[in-house]
Amino acid sequence: MPLPHRVSDLSAFDLLLSVAELGSIGAAARAHAITQPTASARLSGLERGLGIALLDRSARGSRLTPDGALVADWARTAVGAAAALDVGITSLRRSRESRVPVAASLTVAEYLLPHWLAALRPAAEGTSVALTTGNSDDVAAAVLAGTARLGFVEGPDVPAGLTAATVGRDTLTVIVAPGHRWARRRSGITAAELAGAPLVSRERGSGTRRYLERALRRGTPAPLEEPLLELSSTTAIKAAVAEGVAPAVLSSLAVAAELAAGTLVGVPVIGIDLTRDLRVVHPAGSPLTGTALTLASIARRSASLRP
Repeated sequence: MPLPHRVSDLSAFDLLLSVAELGSIGAAARAHAITQPTASARLSGLERGLGIALLDRSARGSRLTPDGALVADWARTAVGAAAALDVGITSLRRSRESRVPVAASLTVAEYLLPHWLAALRPAAEGTSVALTTGNSDDVAAAVLAGTARLGFVEGPDVPAGLTAATVGRDTLTVIVAPGHRWARRRSGITAAELAGAPLVSRERGSGTRRYLERALRRGTPAPLEEPLLELSSTTAIKAAVAEGVAPAVLSSLAVAAELAAGTLVGVPVIGIDLTRDLRVVHPAGSPLTGTALTLASIARRSASLRP
């Protein structure tokens, strides 16, 4: 229920208790870091609101009237309860900030988040990050359920109830084994060829898969072939491609080492843009604060420094 208007401002009662303890309005004002005229005005307003004279004012100081002393005794319990409430809330905030649950899609978790967490340590000593990984749908679900304070996704869609901000960009790369016929196509393949090829693919719900399918639908009228093989592990997909099972499409971050070593070959695609946004998500209406905000800021700065 709403507090009665006469007792809704506990700060004025707290000021009255300070006058009782310190013996003057001036001393109470200094203790509350306000001016004496401000303190005097607040106490006069409290007296008017209650309809009771609370203080006897004189050149030697101020003392509580008998009614004022009685009001102060009653107020001491309420002010003490408010102070205890504040201590409890502060304790909860510290506990909440000491362990920050984060969810991240596989690409972000494997290739970007370790660098971000290393940069976070000096700014958040004593704070631990509890990381869970999954596809972009899993990450969004964790943030919506409250089991993660924030999440990092690579999918093109953000569910209702979440706020998203771009923290970086990534490019998808078509990869094949060195002996695959596409490996010799220096000019690249068309979007229609890619759409018609059975691929080694991530599972449904993966941001990589969803982005690729959307890009192909925009780039070609050709129907999309069903995947030859669905795997939830980036490492397993790269191994299957290297064995010659089928081409795949993965983040450039995930295949950089293999392309440099020549164990996989990147194939250009003509006619479609495979650059996508990487985003941080959090519950709508709940702005990021504390360590969670610092981590999101580090992600943005780190992405802006990437070549």
